[in-house]
Amino acid sequence: MFEHVLRHSMVLWFRNLLIGLLSLCAFEMTQAQVTSAIDTTQIRIGEEINLTIEAVADTTALVLFPEGKTFGSLEVIDSYKIDTALADSKYRLIKRYGLTQFDSGHYTLPALRVMIGDRAFNTDSVAIEVLDVPVDTTQQKMFDIKPAIEVNRPPFDWMLLLYWVAPILVVIGLVWFFLRRKKLKEAREKQLPPYEEAMVALQQLDASNLLKDEKEKEYYSSLTEIVKRYLDREVDDRALESTSDELIERLLLHKDAGHFKFDQETIRKLDAILKRADLVKFAKMRQDFVQAQADRSSVEAIINETKEALPEPTEEELRQNEAYLELLAKRKKRRQWAYGISGAIGVLLVAALVYGSITGFDNLRDRIFGNEMRSLAEGRWYKSEYGTPAVIVETPEVLKRILLIPQDSLQPSPKNEATFEAGNLKEPFYVRVTTTKLSQQVEGQQIDLNHALDQALNALEAQGAKNMIVKREDFETEKGIKGLKAYGEFHVLVSENKVLKEKSSYDLLIFAQEGGLQTVLLVYQDDGVYAEQVKNRILDSVELEVTNEGTKKES
Repeated sequence: MFEHVLRHSMVLWFRNLLIGLLSLCAFEMTQAQVTSAIDTTQIRIGEEINLTIEAVADTTALVLFPEGKTFGSLEVIDSYKIDTALADSKYRLIKRYGLTQFDSGHYTLPALRVMIGDRAFNTDSVAIEVLDVPVDTTQQKMFDIKPAIEVNRPPFDWMLLLYWVAPILVVIGLVWFFLRRKKLKEAREKQLPPYEEAMVALQQLDASNLLKDEKEKEYYSSLTEIVKRYLDREVDDRALESTSDELIERLLLHKDAGHFKFDQETIRKLDAILKRADLVKFAKMRQDFVQAQADRSSVEAIINETKEALPEPTEEELRQNEAYLELLAKRKKRRQWAYGISGAIGVLLVAALVYGSITGFDNLRDRIFGNEMRSLAEGRWYKSEYGTPAVIVETPEVLKRILLIPQDSLQPSPKNEATFEAGNLKEPFYVRVTTTKLSQQVEGQQIDLNHALDQALNALEAQGAKNMIVKREDFETEKGIKGLKAYGEFHVLVSENKVLKEKSSYDLLIFAQEGGLQTVLLVYQDDGVYAEQVKNRILDSVELEVTNEGTKKES
């Protein structure tokens, strides 16, 4: 009896548990469901199939639709945004796909998985038939393959070559200039005093094998050059370029004038050596080893005697020489500064050429000299409402409210008029927004926009616009509010009889409605690129707050 009661209780418990689980599943099924549909099961090659998947889920559930470039054998050519609607405290999500296939045949759109929370739902699979595009070859005329056509080679772009070659040549020229200058400077710094230079040169001549190799011509050429170079630096600065006879004659003149205390025998020995050297060099006369060695010793003796014959510098000459050395030091320092500045300028020019050839020379000009219109176009913009009825406009600068005082009155503008502006007419960029709230006596009357536009243009002339060119056309905002537009050019008056050389362009918008009159003025100096961008962005952003019979809405 006890076992029977226990078995009966367990059966009832399992039955209640099963009923509870089934109820929970049914509840969840009512909470979330997924359906799918396609607009056609038969298409031609390349046509689009529209697949729609709809999911209904709780507002807190996370829904993930299938993604991918292909669904089975069908290609996904577009995946549209999810449409969301709220119904009975649940979200109804609709996802659309554009599918196609570029080969004919029978295909199957597989079941697609949609995740709602941690549960997966599968859509139904669908059979798709892709048909060939029929071609009637009896009606369609067939054409032979056209022969190859000779095409002229495009002209060589010399400017592009110049952009790349010119900077390279400039760099090579600068490197060569500085390297050569460095070598010359090092050579000058290494140059010994005249006497030491001559002695070192004689020692190098002794170390050579010119005489042993029977090269008398080269030997005597070096020997005479050593003595002439010494005389050129210490006695006569024309010794190197003089012939043997001319040099002897000039030394005798120096001796007779008392410039140097030359011994007559020294000049005679030098004359003999130079004449023998000329015979060896030009007449190909052979000279024995002993005579060549004797001439070498005579040259050294002549240099020593000349050094002793040179007068000692006076105190005044030493001071002059010291001042001269100081002047040379200053000149050297100035040259160093000049070379440094020239090098820096050269590097900057090369960098500018390379940067301009890569990014464009207009961009380079704007980076160096600046472009206010470009800064405005590429900087931060602000979208705000101004006045009542409000004008909604996006500008690169926040407009500030100002108080306008009429020319014929010392009183500020009336309370029903508000003016906001940034910049002024003399600057490259100027924008002004004016709103006027009409009085109750004027409300309901038809406003003549053309007359209002004429008044706004007259006010602009009074503000300093001269030689104005005016063009008119209808204007409509993006949301359909209609008004009038005046545009053109004028010169800005900067003083009583002086106007700016460059013209300023302007755009003037005016709108009228029951309860309000709104104007937007934009004045700018056109640079050909960025001013047009700034103007278009401002004009495209203009919207109005429309008042109608006491109600207010934003159009």
